[in-house]
Amino acid sequence: MRFVCGFVVCLSLFLRTSAAQTPAPDSYPEGASFIDRFASLDLKRWYISDGWANGPHQNCTWSPANVKVTDALELSLTDRASPDRPFTCAELQTREFFGYGTYEVRMQPAASAGLVSAFFSFTGSPHGAARPHNEIDFEFLGKNRAGVFLNYFAGGRGHESNVGLPFDATAAVQDYAFEWLPDSIRWFVNGRVVREVRKGDGFSIPTHRQKIYVSVWNGTGRDQEAWLGRFRYPDQPLVVRYDYVAYTRMGEPCQFAESVVCLQSPAPKRHTPNQPHRL
Repeated sequence: MRFVCGFVVCLSLFLRTSAAQTPAPDSYPEGASFIDRFASLDLKRWYISDGWANGPHQNCTWSPANVKVTDALELSLTDRASPDRPFTCAELQTREFFGYGTYEVRMQPAASAGLVSAFFSFTGSPHGAARPHNEIDFEFLGKNRAGVFLNYFAGGRGHESNVGLPFDATAAVQDYAFEWLPDSIRWFVNGRVVREVRKGDGFSIPTHRQKIYVSVWNGTGRDQEAWLGRFRYPDQPLVVRYDYVAYTRMGEPCQFAESVVCLQSPAPKRHTPNQPHRL
């Protein structure tokens, strides 16, 4: 994720969900492999963010009213105002932390300039004052329907990349995944690698277990508009659909047919680290 203020400041309000118990940086147990197809909302797995925003760059407040489960998970941004912001939006985060392995989603982002539809993993200071900022992202910027913003943070440093897509990501659900290993990260779109970074190519790799997040939000301010475009509400809710979210621990077998872990094709041809290529 991109922020215009210090990350600790931007997420200060988030501390209210985790300050009660703050273990040492490496004391979080690793969550088990799972796939959640959202037949219902499992509140033992998911926490619904409620009543705050991640900083002044965000022009909406997280609200459980914007979370809905039908035949899929739907997160929405609406013009229902909160006390300090003109819009409300939605975020789910896992209660557990997850380590090396494969993270997967089938989702359909929303289309609107100024908007971010996201699937990512994150840990940082909200989970312990000394805990480093580690994060791996799929962020769909509503102004660019034929692309995806891929980023990761290791030790608080971001490594951004925009990847073009041969389809309109907002038109239908598609499969997205990232594989996080001790020496590399690979991002997949519909089973094909679109970006790869490797430790030793001049890039560090995240080291700490992370929560899984899904969210939709809009930005505000000059820096956010330069990145996302200017937001104009289209007089109807903007909805992001998630058909499933899954995690497979490193070394464990494929757990569902659509998983990239199941792919038996030869390893993809290496390309220049940290540089995207089109599908």
